[in-house]
Amino acid sequence: MNKALTADEKRFMEWWQQHKDREKKLLRQWLVGLPIGLAIAIPIIISLASGWYKRANMWAQGHNPTQTAIVIGIALLCIISFAAIFYKRHKWDQYDQLYKELLQKQQQNSAVTDN
Repeated sequence: MNKALTADEKRFMEWWQQHKDREKKLLRQWLVGLPIGLAIAIPIIISLASGWYKRANMWAQGHNPTQTAIVIGIALLCIISFAAIFYKRHKWDQYDQLYKELLQKQQQNSAVTDN
């Protein structure tokens, strides 16, 4: 037959019921996901600073360095924001799916015990 919910599963269900709406807010997703975005952006910054791509360095020297820095900064901010929000929304979807599965399991168990 179906197994009953474990203590961890019950704690997760209680936690998700309380925090579901808070975890879905865009600003919270962005703030909490920032380390993931930075983990992607920092290697890009290191790569740009190392100067390994000579053609890009020649192009940057021929153009306004302030404009180049602004464009690179905006691009990095977009990359960081996209990665942060995408990661946290994906995580939210996974948690919500798990919650729905556990809720269904709980309902099946209660239906079996009622019979």
